[in-house]
Amino acid sequence: MQRTPEQELMNDLEQVAAYGAADFSRSDAALIEALQQLCLANERELAAGDRLLDLGCGPGNISERLARQWPNADVIGVDAAARMLALAEQRRQQDQPRLQRLRYQASSMQDLTSAPSLEATVIVSNSLLHHLHDPQDLWRLHQRHGSTGALVLHRDLRRPDSPEQALALRERHCSDAPAVLQQDYLNSLHAAFTAKEVREQLANAGLQTLEVVELEDRYLEVRGRLG
Repeated sequence: MQRTPEQELMNDLEQVAAYGAADFSRSDAALIEALQQLCLANERELAAGDRLLDLGCGPGNISERLARQWPNADVIGVDAAARMLALAEQRRQQDQPRLQRLRYQASSMQDLTSAPSLEATVIVSNSLLHHLHDPQDLWRLHQRHGSTGALVLHRDLRRPDSPEQALALRERHCSDAPAVLQQDYLNSLHAAFTAKEVREQLANAGLQTLEVVELEDRYLEVRGRLG
């Protein structure tokens, strides 16, 4: 199945409301657990002085979990969708002081490539890559904002082989979701990259220290440590 790009920003009122109300706790928790395992594998304990960068943070689900899991580290959630960030900030304000070391930054991935370095020691994203029309926008950020030895973890959908498989995945995993989320899920499957394509992207970006693994029936994960 050929890739069909979708919109880069999710800023529609209906989308923001639907994603804000949806329960992604299982997949969100899985990403945090994967980051914990990555820390263990690299003998790293995240603490004061660490800076965790959550790219394409949306309403802040992952950013909040990062801030709660590692309360002494600084967490920066980045997104270009103003309405999503407004919801994320509203949630942050409601959960002070536990989220006092979390802040949000409005920026596109393209603009971030020319911004001053954030010197992140951890760079993560959840379901970001498939939104990007140029995936190198994401990989260039690692050279700009990742410190030497920074841990990297990106999780996203991977594109199935056919439209029929995409429909079957939607039926299997989100048939009870609101219509707007079901359509977004199908669009995302069509816009996602294969593991082979992501490996080629990393090679072109000079990020050979990162590995790509397939997970379950629909995910891929990019993980490792910057050289």
